[in-house]
Amino acid sequence: MDATQDIPSLCESTSKNCLKPFRELLKKLNNSSPADGVPPVTCIVSDGVMSFTLEAAKELGVPEVLFWTTSACGFLAYIHYRQLAKEKIIPLKDSSDITNGYLDTKVIDGVPGMKDLRLKDFPSFVRTTNPNDFLFNFLKDESQRAKKASAVVINTYDALEHDVLEALSSILPPIYTIGPLSLLVNQIPDKNLQTLGSNLWKEYPHCLKWLDSEEPNSVVYVNFGSITVMTAEQLVEFAWGLAYSNKTFLWIIRPDLVAGEAAIVPPEFLTETRERGLLASWCHQDQILNHPAIGGFLTHSGWNSTLESIGSGVPVICWPFFAEQHMNCRYSCREWGIGMEIEGEVERKKVEKLVRELMDGEKGKEMRKRAMEWKKLAEDASTGPKSESHINLDNLIEQVLLTPRTNV
Repeated sequence: MDATQDIPSLCESTSKNCLKPFRELLKKLNNSSPADGVPPVTCIVSDGVMSFTLEAAKELGVPEVLFWTTSACGFLAYIHYRQLAKEKIIPLKDSSDITNGYLDTKVIDGVPGMKDLRLKDFPSFVRTTNPNDFLFNFLKDESQRAKKASAVVINTYDALEHDVLEALSSILPPIYTIGPLSLLVNQIPDKNLQTLGSNLWKEYPHCLKWLDSEEPNSVVYVNFGSITVMTAEQLVEFAWGLAYSNKTFLWIIRPDLVAGEAAIVPPEFLTETRERGLLASWCHQDQILNHPAIGGFLTHSGWNSTLESIGSGVPVICWPFFAEQHMNCRYSCREWGIGMEIEGEVERKKVEKLVRELMDGEKGKEMRKRAMEWKKLAEDASTGPKSESHINLDNLIEQVLLTPRTNV
């Protein structure tokens, strides 16, 4: 099926089933003869939530680096899961706490590097009444296991998350920030590496051609990422909110965007907006955000999307769906000054109002100014061999990945 895999099932499967075949792969690689042209494994770099690889690295006596693909603030929130459980804040006492405003009013103190946090801001897996909730416990344990790695890599830069990175540095192995990766990759001279992509869906280049005919800062880009799903009712509310705003838009609608059924917008909406809207199933987002026609981004606040919007100087409207997207939304709106959140239920009037403010309002202008300031800092962090991210990447290789193998 052309749809995103079920995330809890994937996490459970990798944690239970992948260590054995991973060991076998390492053994096969290391037993290859020189004639095969396969060098021995001297280091391992793993996704942060595949910490089963730590055991294999220890057995092999090689350094292991965990790459946490979240924001630093999201990562720190996951690490604090253990404290939330210890203080019996999680699991929630009653399911009504999810809808009665408790998440908004419950203040969480004591998270280093953060202030004025609400329970609402924590990654969404806190929204459970089940002490055995798989994803809450999985992320609680995976984030703690990061302490056993040789080093941790995060796709961010110091100016953006300085206080959080300081807090993480006090409890983790050496941290190497090498972001934004979307800007860093443009500095790589090897053209073959530049052709590598990480999209989960086929891209359609006609989006860029369509944007070429639009005025600067006139188009709202709408994309809820590769995993977020919504109801058919929410899709309709977003559609009419965009229509009523009278703004030109580019809306990416994946085939599986609506849970359990086809993602179909009302035919009346298509008639209403045919002169000022384009719908597509996927695109090269980084190129879209850097196009001069884009004036704002309606996003799920995934970290890649958030960083790419910052790297492009584009302000955002946030509709966080799950995981640490809520924390990314909080920082975009409250700390970085580049975003506004769709609060509560999705309603067309809310969407219309926020889109108008984003594109034409005084707050939108201020957000755009702040976004450009963060863009400049992102470019400073990742451009040139003397930039922070280049130096950190070189240091990661020299100080960690090239460490001689230990005897086991």
